Amino acid sequence: MENEQIPQFSVSDFLAVVNQSLEVAFGSVYIEGEIASFKVNHQKYVFFDLKDSTGSVGCFMTVWQLRMPLEDGMKVLVRAVPKVTPWGKFSLTVQEVRPIGEGSLKKSFELLKEKLSKEGLFDDSRKRTLPEMPSVVAVISSTAAAGYADFMKIANDRFGGVTFKVANVQVQGSAAPEQIIKALSYFNQLSDLPDVIVIIRGGGSADDLSAFNDEPLVRAVAASRVPVLTGIGHETDESLSDLAADVAAVTPSNAAQLLLPDRAAIIDRLRTSQLSTLDKFERVVDDTLELAYQSRLNSVNSWLQRVQSGLQTIQLQRQQIDEYNPEVVLRRGYAMIFGQQSVGSMISIITKDAQMKARIESYEKR
Repeated sequence: MENEQIPQFSVSDFLAVVNQSLEVAFGSVYIEGEIASFKVNHQKYVFFDLKDSTGSVGCFMTVWQLRMPLEDGMKVLVRAVPKVTPWGKFSLTVQEVRPIGEGSLKKSFELLKEKLSKEGLFDDSRKRTLPEMPSVVAVISSTAAAGYADFMKIANDRFGGVTFKVANVQVQGSAAPEQIIKALSYFNQLSDLPDVIVIIRGGGSADDLSAFNDEPLVRAVAASRVPVLTGIGHETDESLSDLAADVAAVTPSNAAQLLLPDRAAIIDRLRTSQLSTLDKFERVVDDTLELAYQSRLNSVNSWLQRVQSGLQTIQLQRQQIDEYNPEVVLRRGYAMIFGQQSVGSMISIITKDAQMKARIESYEKR
């Protein structure tokens, strides 16, 4: 024992050796517990205690690592590296933290929902409609998932000729949010943008779907240049990504139905439209013929009226001419006298029935 060499360190060196030993022995560890004494300093640093019924350990992280709201009493799963601080205090340097259990998940959901609602991320005014006939569709999903298979089957059955660009990502677990965010960023940076981005994930527990309540992911959905359609979970499930999306379907199958029109329904609509167009055309032709007939009839009537008016004018003129016709005057009992108006002159007298001669025996002017 006397010959054994006992190491000697400075305080700083000793703490460094202890931390190295902890890192070798544990590396990153997952620890489950309840949050206590949660606080944020200077909007930069997050401190809280992680405890259970018999123990407690201090935790430290930066505010930018928070992906969901936390508060005292929440049950969480922490991924952290154990360390001894320069002041000799044992603590956990947190790399990731997420709520677990229905109560904690629900509370975190409501806190973040309220925060983002106040920012206007869920407002209807910022939502866009989906294109009626998309030609290029970007799909973000796990290609091994049943929800993805359901979506693709119904999409292909409903309408052909659509190009699908697929990003195969994890759709649950701690790595899922960041992978989905990267896929969204990739599709938004393409030179030829897709017509719509669809995020697909089938049903699961609240914990399974919690990735879609990740704050950076929800913000990425809201910020997308391309309209986003979500098909996450079942009818009763709701995620914050659904609220941020332009359109939210209740299931992956429903997402395919909302995205693409049904081929048979389109054919029926085209047939109905053709019949309606033909009917309208026939009505237009009938109306045109009726108008043409009426116009022609009006023209004929107008011409007849002009003829009738002309005949009446001619008749009136004939009457006026007859009034000055000597024959007409004679028929009314008058006589016409021709000759010089002087005593002894011979004159001719014409009546309606006879013609005679006479001599003027006397002549006086009146």
